[in-house]
Amino acid sequence: MLKIHNSLSRKKEQFTPIEPGKVRMYVCGMTVYDYCHLGHARVMVVFDMVARWLRASSYDVTYVRNITDIDDKIIKRAGENGESIRALTDRFIAAMHDDADALGVLRPDHEPRATEFVESMQKLIGNLVDNGLAYKAANEDMCYAVRKFEGYGKLSGKSVDELRAGERVEVAGGKHDPLDFVLWKHARPEEPGEVKWASPWGLGRPGWHIECSAMSSELLGDHFDIHGGGADLQFPHHENEIAQSEGAHQCSFVNYWMHNGFVRVDDEKMSKSLGNFFTIRDVLKEYAPEVVRFFILRAHYRSPLNYSDAHLVDARHALSRLYTALRNVPPVVAAEVDWSAPMATRFKLAMDDDFNTAEAVAVLFDLANEVNRDQSVQAAAQLKALGQVLGLLEQDPQAFLQGGIEAAGDEETASIEARIAARIEAKKARNFAEADRLRAELLADGIALEDTPQGTVWRRA
Repeated sequence: MLKIHNSLSRKKEQFTPIEPGKVRMYVCGMTVYDYCHLGHARVMVVFDMVARWLRASSYDVTYVRNITDIDDKIIKRAGENGESIRALTDRFIAAMHDDADALGVLRPDHEPRATEFVESMQKLIGNLVDNGLAYKAANEDMCYAVRKFEGYGKLSGKSVDELRAGERVEVAGGKHDPLDFVLWKHARPEEPGEVKWASPWGLGRPGWHIECSAMSSELLGDHFDIHGGGADLQFPHHENEIAQSEGAHQCSFVNYWMHNGFVRVDDEKMSKSLGNFFTIRDVLKEYAPEVVRFFILRAHYRSPLNYSDAHLVDARHALSRLYTALRNVPPVVAAEVDWSAPMATRFKLAMDDDFNTAEAVAVLFDLANEVNRDQSVQAAAQLKALGQVLGLLEQDPQAFLQGGIEAAGDEETASIEARIAARIEAKKARNFAEADRLRAELLADGIALEDTPQGTVWRRA
C-alpha cells in the first residue's frame, strides 16, 4: 500500500485517493523567462517519476503542471530584449520542452499557461471579496487579508504571529499587514498593454500565487489528491494557495502535499551570485541526459541533491554497469512486470514507501548482478522492465555504452576499431606489451575495452 510523506502533517500517510482508482495531481511548474536550471530538472524528473509509479500501480492519473507566463521578471526581461512577452515566453517554453524531452520527462496531461486562466483568477478573487478575505489597498492592488483566514500557517507549521515576527519588509502599498499578499496588481502606466486585463477592480494583472489556485481548481476541482513542487515553494507560495483556495471555496484544498529537496552544488546552495548556477543545457553539454536522470532518481526525492562533477561521473559509471549487464546477454524485450516475483516485490515495496527510488535502484543493481552471474535472459528482461518504470534503461545497451554525449562519428569509430584490431593481432603474436600499450592508449582517450566470449567490445570510460 502506497505511503506518502505529507508536508501538511509532516509524516508518512497511507495514500487513499478521493475517488477510488483515480489520482488528480498538480505540480507548480516553471516561470518561463530563461532556460531551466538544475532545480527545475529535479522537479520535472521527480514528479514524472511519481506519475509513472502511480500509473504503474494501476491508477488513472490526471497530471497538471502549470506554466507561469506572466510576472515581473518576464515583463522586465521582455523589455530588456525589446520583444513581446508572448515571443519571450513561447521561446522559453519550447526550450523547456526540449530539456524535459531530453531527460525522458513525459508531458503532463495538462500544461496550462497562466495567461489563459485570467478569467478564472478573477472569479476566484471575487469569491474571496465576497467571503471577506480580500480588500483593495491604498495603491489599488487587491490583497489577501491573511489574519482573516484561520488556518494560515498550517503548511509551514508556524502561527501567523510567528510569521509576522519574522517579517523584515515594510508594509508597502497600503497593505493592512506585512503578511498580506497581492491577488491582483493594479496596472502601472509604464507596463505594456499585453499585461493589462480589464477586471472589476480596474485594469491590471494577476499576482503570482492566485494562478495556481485558479488553474488547479479549473482542471482538477476544488479538492484534489496531490500537490507538489520544490521545497522553496512551501512558504509562502503553497501556504498562500491554501489560504486562497480554501478561503474561496470553503472546503479542503489538497489531501497530500509533496516537496522535493533542494539542489546544492558542491555542498553550497546553487546561486548565480556564487557562480555555481547551472542550466540543464550546461549540464547536458557534459553528461548524457539519462545519466542526469539517473543521478536525480538514485537519491530520495525529499533529500538534498548535491551536484558535482564527481557525483555525475559516478552516476555515469553506475548506469553503465546496468547497461553492461544488459549488453552481455542476448537482446531482450522488457517483460510485463510480475509483481509477485521477489525482485519486483522488493522494488514495489520501495516505491510504495514514499517513492523510495534509492532502494528501487538498489534492486536494479541486484538484478544486474544476477544477470552477470547467471547470464539470465529472464533476469535481464525484468531488469529492463523495472528500469523503464523509472524512465531508465530504454536505450540499446551498446548505443548507450558507446554514446557518451554524442555517439562516435565514423572517423572516431574507425580509429577505435583499428586499434582494437591491432591489439588483437598483437595478442595473437604474443606481443603483450604492445597489446597493453594499445589498451592504455584507448583508455587515455576515454575508451574502455572488455574482452568477452563474443570478442572485444568497447564503451565510454
